Amino acid sequence: MRRREFIAGLVGTAWPVLAVAQQSDRVRRIGVLSGLAEDDSQAQARVAAFRQGMRERGWNEGRNLQIDFCWAGPDAGRIKSCAEELIGRAPDATLAMGSATVAALKQATRAIPIVFAGIGDPVGQGFVESLARPGGNITGFTGLEFSLGEKWVELLKRVVPNVTRATYIFHPEIGPYYPQWLKSVETAAANFGVETTAAPVRTVADVERAISGIAAQPIGGLIVQPDTFTIDNRKPIIESAARHRIPAVYAYRSHVAEGGLVSYGPDPTAQFRQAAAYVDRILRGEKPADLPVQQPLKYELVFNLKTAKALGLTIPETLLATADELIQ
Repeated sequence: MRRREFIAGLVGTAWPVLAVAQQSDRVRRIGVLSGLAEDDSQAQARVAAFRQGMRERGWNEGRNLQIDFCWAGPDAGRIKSCAEELIGRAPDATLAMGSATVAALKQATRAIPIVFAGIGDPVGQGFVESLARPGGNITGFTGLEFSLGEKWVELLKRVVPNVTRATYIFHPEIGPYYPQWLKSVETAAANFGVETTAAPVRTVADVERAISGIAAQPIGGLIVQPDTFTIDNRKPIIESAARHRIPAVYAYRSHVAEGGLVSYGPDPTAQFRQAAAYVDRILRGEKPADLPVQQPLKYELVFNLKTAKALGLTIPETLLATADELIQ
């Protein structure tokens, strides 16, 4: 009798565990739309962080998870067709890498959940109703606040005290939120007595023309908008700035690690690891409308001292003391 009760107890205890295991073993499908090219190291770093976050929560590709990727690169037409392609596969959720990808997915579906990471002002861009209550089928993690434009101008002025001009480069279609960034930059520049030039770029040739234009006049600097075009083309931007001896400010550490002068902004890989938490909660039944949009907890300041030396710049010790990382 006791043995029978013991077995019954085991069955009663094991059944919920078995049910949960069976439910989690059902293969779920995620569509990932990237505004970066597949061979871009930063794109792969972000995807790796997301995959790690999913594994930490019990989702394993080939067992209970399938991830479909569409690598659109910074191509507005390709982004639109990729969004339609991914939504056509009826995924359980989607992950968007870049503002243009969120916009394309939003146009393609109002039902399938969309989680974004690393974009600025999702309210102003019309993706969510508010940060606390997103509403609809979209939520995620913001990357950069438009007020950071003021910090970039301040950094440029502190590193190059006699700078009189700042050129702001951006891709107007891939980064359609540029008016907000530009306003922030222009406001700060005016306070520092710095003249601002807006330089839209759509090709690498445009980038070269913009940077050579800075070099043609005295004491100019460069501020690079964080959009998928400038991220995907960071190598020619960094190389052109070095060739023309132009001090440049970026949003991400990756640019400085690859030869840029200074960056100030969040860690995008950390945000993609966090995005996995929201995708996990959605796969387990929660709705995007109930998941508040989260903002970065930390911004990192990074200098490349080798680049500073090549440009003949001496970064103030007081500024170096506040840096999160100094790349030699």
